[in-house]
Amino acid sequence: MPGFEEDREIKEFRDLMQPPDEFREGFGWQTVVGAIFVGVIMMPATMYLTLLAGQGIGPAAQWVTVIIFLEVAKRSFTSPTQQQIFILFSVAGMALGSPFSGFLWNQYLVQSEAARLLGLAEQIPHWVAPAATSEALVRRTFFHVDWLVPVGLMMLHMVIGRIDHFGLSYVLFRISSDVERLPFPMAPVGAMGVLALAETSGSNKQTWRWRMFSTGAMIGVVWGAFYIGLPAVTSALFPKPITLFPIPWADFTRETGEILPAVAMPVQFNLGVFIVGMVLPFWAVVGSFLGLVFTMVLNPFLHSWGVLRSWRPDMGAVDTLYWNTIDFYMSFGIGIALAIAVVGFYHVFQSARKARKAGGRRGSLFKPPKGRGDFSIWIGIGIYLFSTTSYILICRLLVPSFPWYFLVGYGFVYVPIISYVTARMEGIAGQYVSVPFVREAGIIAAYKFLGYSGVGIWFAPIPLHNYGAGTVRFRQVELTGTSIRSLIKTEIIVTPIIVVSSLFFSQFLWRLAPIPSDAYPFTQQMWDLRARNQLLWVSSTMAGSEKSVFWEALNFNWIAWGLGAGLVMYILLATFGLPIFLIYGVVKGLGQDYPGNHIPGLLGALVGRFYFQKRFGAMWRKYIIVVLAGFSCGLGLSSMVASGIALIAKAVQQKLY
Repeated sequence: MPGFEEDREIKEFRDLMQPPDEFREGFGWQTVVGAIFVGVIMMPATMYLTLLAGQGIGPAAQWVTVIIFLEVAKRSFTSPTQQQIFILFSVAGMALGSPFSGFLWNQYLVQSEAARLLGLAEQIPHWVAPAATSEALVRRTFFHVDWLVPVGLMMLHMVIGRIDHFGLSYVLFRISSDVERLPFPMAPVGAMGVLALAETSGSNKQTWRWRMFSTGAMIGVVWGAFYIGLPAVTSALFPKPITLFPIPWADFTRETGEILPAVAMPVQFNLGVFIVGMVLPFWAVVGSFLGLVFTMVLNPFLHSWGVLRSWRPDMGAVDTLYWNTIDFYMSFGIGIALAIAVVGFYHVFQSARKARKAGGRRGSLFKPPKGRGDFSIWIGIGIYLFSTTSYILICRLLVPSFPWYFLVGYGFVYVPIISYVTARMEGIAGQYVSVPFVREAGIIAAYKFLGYSGVGIWFAPIPLHNYGAGTVRFRQVELTGTSIRSLIKTEIIVTPIIVVSSLFFSQFLWRLAPIPSDAYPFTQQMWDLRARNQLLWVSSTMAGSEKSVFWEALNFNWIAWGLGAGLVMYILLATFGLPIFLIYGVVKGLGQDYPGNHIPGLLGALVGRFYFQKRFGAMWRKYIIVVLAGFSCGLGLSSMVASGIALIAKAVQQKLY
């Protein structure tokens, strides 16, 4: 295979930000108040908007929280440090994770049409969700004895997961950053917005970062009022919400079916996707779009050859995507994903070999930078051993018939290898690496060759985590000069707030209307496709499932074609010395994807590259990152106001009638 050359775009991201010389504590009273504020104000808004439009206010809530506390601090004649701002930002992100939202999905899954048709409605374990006939689901309440076991398991899993954050991810950060001194080119993206706010803390000084942030915020406020605000408010007044822009997309599949048979044509009208296209590496966006165009050209031929045999002209985007997956793209996508994994491994090994030949400066694993708040690396290894062992024991308790040695192999053999490869790829090129369908392959192998049958293992907490991605978070902590111990204290404080807020507001939203229903348009349109795709895998290990839809969809010839196509495409592109991001984008785009995201994203990338970058020069990359942060903040403000009005109105209506 051709080797990767130094990529100018990667170097551009690498040089965005350098770590400071001093590290400070970021945890304080404002952290606790911020966690409560996010749990009570932001969490219900993001949960509601996720059900309504398929997108929450995650980043927006983080920026809004920080800005509010900065304004309070200014009026109190105090100046929060950069480290305190970063911890506040992190707290908002942690507190927006709603564990009970998963139970909202589970209650739908056990009652779904897909589960009934596949014969799974009675097979899904009661430790996932109560049975479809349970009074808890009929009354739409979590305050019922049938939820005790699912909620108890969730709490246990959550505690272990919070501890696990400081296990193997931390160890790999020490190896990849301190010892190998990898650049982590994408890490600055998450830290630049914090600097924009920190520079104005306690002063009236107007910097370019603040101007860019304010510009993005105003754009976000206006866009949010039309895109999210109008449907959210009108959903409380009318049976169906009024939308100026279709949510989640406008579906042109039936109109284009005669010209492009078997091609799904949903198009998003989302300004946020347009701006994200400006922020992402240009060649990654272009590459993904080119890969998508290839599949759009290929699908009509596959249909005429009888491969995409299930497509009919009356199908919309959701049905087209689902049946294309069954007929071809599940197997072909497995092959494409395998090709991406092979390329990622090759890149890592090539980089490691070049680094050994070049020599150069290396850091020490046991002498981290002074004042960074590090703890012993042996503690990190101990946390990893504890969490992995705990997951294995829980799986054995829940699904005793599943072979235990598969779990041990996952947790103690595969996970360390793939996590290290991912850590290096994140550190070198800002790319995530995964070997596809490892979990699924093990479960199906146990069914085919070892006599396991049942569906419980699909819902059990298998110890299959890729800890390499977590190294980026620790790098961001380092870039902002924040003590790592601040994160530990924050995890302890935030966890109980998350649980209490999530329970209360999930119950509230569920009681307002069934989920899915017309009150939540995104779930009404998309959850059926999601359920069918998930349960397709689950049905593969039911007793007598050899004739199930899954086994009809699995075709090893198409897997081989996907692997070959991905590798050949990579070799051709790399031979001509094309950018790394373009190569990855094209190869990833060969698998079936949602076209709706690519068109506005490509438009954003083109406008950013050929207009704004020429106008603003080298500063454009920094400008647009901060503009995106401001846009998220402005969108969040509009969304929170609208969702607050809608929730209050619906609560009053429910009380009256």
